[in-house]
Amino acid sequence: MGEDIWYMHGLRWEDPSRVRTPDQLIERIDQIGFLPLFRNSVPGFSVEEMTFGPDWWTGNEMIDPWEWRRLLADGGRVAYGKFFDKKAGFISLKWMPDFANWRRDGYDFDSLWEDELASFRQKKIMDRFGEKDEWFSFDLKRKAGFGPGGEKNFEGVLTDLMMRTYVTVRDFRCRLNKEGKPYGWHVAVYTTPEAIWGYDAVTAAYREKPETSREKVYARVRALYPLATEGQIRAILKG
Repeated sequence: MGEDIWYMHGLRWEDPSRVRTPDQLIERIDQIGFLPLFRNSVPGFSVEEMTFGPDWWTGNEMIDPWEWRRLLADGGRVAYGKFFDKKAGFISLKWMPDFANWRRDGYDFDSLWEDELASFRQKKIMDRFGEKDEWFSFDLKRKAGFGPGGEKNFEGVLTDLMMRTYVTVRDFRCRLNKEGKPYGWHVAVYTTPEAIWGYDAVTAAYREKPETSREKVYARVRALYPLATEGQIRAILKG
């Protein structure tokens, strides 16, 4: 059996429209409003298709878009998480209120729980953010009671919370040893959008109907990618 090969569908190195730096990527996200990380059902609508394929996974944060996601998440100008068909991508501050209003259907999490529209496993995760704003993924999993002998499907429950914009990635950090020195791989750190931008900013669109916010998001993709079909747009944006 042959090994699976993942081909990146990016631009040519010499293409003048290619995104070349983290700052250029932030500018592109701000221009569009939101952007999936990888190629999807809407042609051209991804970081992958705006960058140079061989630069990925080189570990060089100057050129590697995989490293840029860490830099952008930590910068606080955009949110990073699994927002698009349960896959990773970015949302700008300008568009976060519409995503939050639409995906949350106008509910804060506490109200969602009170109306019996959230699961107990979701609540166990969200309650941890009442204790502190940021959690390493492994600490969040343990403190929320997931793992051997406890709740199951931590990644799936967390992804559902990101899709509904209740949780986002705050950063990717190394663990610290007993001497306070970093070691190992970068690990995801989770928080809420409200902890980054404040409650008023995130919920600014709550005064509108969720359907209105949803239509704004769909209309934005239609305007920027006019050749995309409604089915293609729905496949990547569905909440």
